Formats: sequence, structure tokens, C-alpha cells
Amino acid sequence: MQRALDEARLALQEGEIPIGAVIVCKDRIIARAHNLTETLCDVTAHAEMQAITSAANLLGGKYLTDCTLYVTVEPCVMCAGAIGWAQIPRIVYGTTDEKRGFHEYAPHAMHPKATVTGGILEEECRQLMQDFFKQKRS
Repeated sequence: MQRALDEARLALQEGEIPIGAVIVCKDRIIARAHNLTETLCDVTAHAEMQAITSAANLLGGKYLTDCTLYVTVEPCVMCAGAIGWAQIPRIVYGTTDEKRGFHEYAPHAMHPKATVTGGILEEECRQLMQDFFKQKRS
């Protein structure tokens, strides 16, 4: 999760919403990404989507069945769907997203056998998001 936080900090430096993601396969980081929605002018360029694409390209297949996704904020519905389609069996996130998180709107979007763990480095992940939006409002 610390590496995902590093990615979130990179996003912050680039003026992006500070969300970072890392995909690990067999104890090795195979993909790192952060939000690029502003940079790419693309509403789908979320950290998770970027990481899934990168990992799939590296592994040469669309299914990431031996992987774990670490992401600083609870995935949104779109990302949860992509995570489900990629068949990622383990998802670990930092802080919840009470406004757009998948638990509220699409609790069954992940693969049925996937395990989801939240609250890892929760305070650091939440504080990064709160600081970003506080700065945006001032």
C-alpha cells in the first residue's frame, strides 16, 4: 500500500486527484499507476484502470488471476467492474469513498471469489484526499 501512496503523491504533484494503484503478481510489483483524468482529458483514466491495462500488457493477457490490486481509495463502480472483468482475486484499499465507492452502488461488481480488504493505511490515504479537496476549495 505504501507504493500505491507514492503513486497518489505523484498524482497530487501533477494536479490530479491523488489516487494511486499498484498491482502485485507473485510478490513482485508489475504495474504502478495514478489518476490521469486531467492529463489525458479522459474520465476513465483512473489509477485502477491504468494499472490494469499496464499489468495485462506486461502479462500478455486480460485476466489477472494471480494478482493483488492495492489502491489508496475504494474503487468506483467503473473500476470495480473492470477489476471484476480482469478477475483480480484480491483487492486491498486504503480509505472508503462514501460518495462514489462501489460498496454503496455496486457491491457485487467484483469477481464472486474476490476478497476485498479496506482500511489499510486508511488515515494517510484519507488525509491526502482531504488535503487535496481542501486546497481545491480555497
